[in-house]
Amino acid sequence: MEVVDSGSGEHNRVMRHLWPIALAAPFVLFLTGARAAERTVAVFDFELVDTSLEGASHGPRADETARLAKLADELRHRLAQSGRFDVVDTAPVAARAHAANLQTCGGCDVALARDVGAQLAVTGWVQKVSNLILNLNIVVRSVDTGEVIWIKSADMRGNTDESWDRTLDYLVGNYMLAPGAL
Repeated sequence: MEVVDSGSGEHNRVMRHLWPIALAAPFVLFLTGARAAERTVAVFDFELVDTSLEGASHGPRADETARLAKLADELRHRLAQSGRFDVVDTAPVAARAHAANLQTCGGCDVALARDVGAQLAVTGWVQKVSNLILNLNIVVRSVDTGEVIWIKSADMRGNTDESWDRTLDYLVGNYMLAPGAL
């Protein structure tokens, strides 16, 4: 085999500087493709369905209201951190969302998600039977079709920050962000 000298070595110097770019190009294309594959999601504040005697007698509790807000914020954070979703701001439609029961409004969650430019509408609620028996529910609907594309529910025992956090962790980590789930 004959080795051909390029002359001054300038070619070798240029190639040494270009090889990192050549190696990085597929990675950049991959990231760009992954970014384009993200779906936009509107995560609405969670609601409380309180069928307990305590709720009927005393109304909403401040700690439960704070937990509901924390659930929505944590879910938004987890979906954004996954890299699979671009979470859109629901503030422009928050007043309308809070005025409606998103679980029984006949698809108003889909219309609200469409208004903020999302492809998916995520709603959730906690059903409180008592301070011992509660249930966390999450529903994801397609804005294009209005159909439910994902739904999960988990029972929790105890009305504490820890029980609510663990139940959300369980649903999101084991189901919602599981490979192939959404």
